[in-house]
Amino acid sequence: MSQPKRRVLAVLLPALLAMAACSNAAAPQADAPAAGAKAESGLPFAVTPVHAFAEPWAMTFLPDGRLLVTEKRGHLQLYDFKTGKAGEITGVPKVAYGGQGGFGDVILHPDFAKNQVVYVSYAEAGDGDDTRGGAVARATLALDAAGGGALQDLKVIWRQVPKVSGQGHYGHRLAFDSAGKLWISSSERQKFDPAQDMASNLGKIVRLNDDGSVPADNPFASQGGVAAQVWSLGHRNVLGIAFDAQGRLWAQEMGPKGGDELNLIERGANYGYPIVSNGDHYDGREIPDHDTRPEFAAPKITWNPVISPAGLMIYSGSQFPDWKGDAFIGGLSSESLVRIEFDGTNAKEAARYDMGQRIREIEQGPDGALYLLEDGEGRDAGRLLKLTPAA
Repeated sequence: MSQPKRRVLAVLLPALLAMAACSNAAAPQADAPAAGAKAESGLPFAVTPVHAFAEPWAMTFLPDGRLLVTEKRGHLQLYDFKTGKAGEITGVPKVAYGGQGGFGDVILHPDFAKNQVVYVSYAEAGDGDDTRGGAVARATLALDAAGGGALQDLKVIWRQVPKVSGQGHYGHRLAFDSAGKLWISSSERQKFDPAQDMASNLGKIVRLNDDGSVPADNPFASQGGVAAQVWSLGHRNVLGIAFDAQGRLWAQEMGPKGGDELNLIERGANYGYPIVSNGDHYDGREIPDHDTRPEFAAPKITWNPVISPAGLMIYSGSQFPDWKGDAFIGGLSSESLVRIEFDGTNAKEAARYDMGQRIREIEQGPDGALYLLEDGEGRDAGRLLKLTPAA
């Protein structure tokens, strides 16, 4: 029998009241007066519903304050806070929608103000068979005067290798570092063993140049092939990556039963999945804990019961000064917003806020507010929420 699964000590808030339901039909604008906000008892922030989307998955702010939002079925929306309206961005690649697959992340090139280049990730179908894989493309965002626009000159710069059957564990979260390198989380597609196979880029965190080429200083560059893309391996389902102010990369990972993780990503490190985990397989098979194999990098936090993490953001704004430098993770099954405090290279859960809905994504707005996307499946079921300090 394996050792008992370690539990993370969380600083839990007192029992929170469920958030009152808000009408999507009359969602206030983000710059609505404070009277439109809901300051729920026990929450340290007011919650303002802003707009509703259909299965939103990711978002990113443009320099002018408007917001790009991906919808899982294959739509890209441009939301204008001043008008309270969303316009369609056309030219989106065809996505393989189903299960966990569909349209994924969207981020801006570091020089977006000059080149208008954006990056999108998505699940795509294989050639003539029942296989799928994650892909990343770059394109130029051309906006129009009607509040919409188009992706132009779209080019795929990266793909998961190989494409496999199934509709789970794509990952495909994106981030740029301060040096302009593109980072991609490539999950193991529920196939387990590829996470340890350097002939595959599944179950890895990938580091590329902005054009999709491989940096010569990657840890496995000398191996060539897809191994050259890899920065770290042994991952299961990484659904959030973010850099802290010191340039360290953090990744949250949806683990097996009882094994969600937050990891500090180190060059060339192996995080052990599926050989070790602080959770077990869903079919009941046990997995040895991390502390049985010290050669593998261990997580900084594990969760049991799980939080089902989605999205990861490290706060740098001024509206919540006490939270500067803290990380925030959305909770799906836990229907929560989880706040993480860091102490150098160590981390702990500091608080968990009951949102009453599955939270898919978190971003910091240009105004320093926190913005959340609910994981709603139906039309207009996934709300965009704005969090500001409680009065």
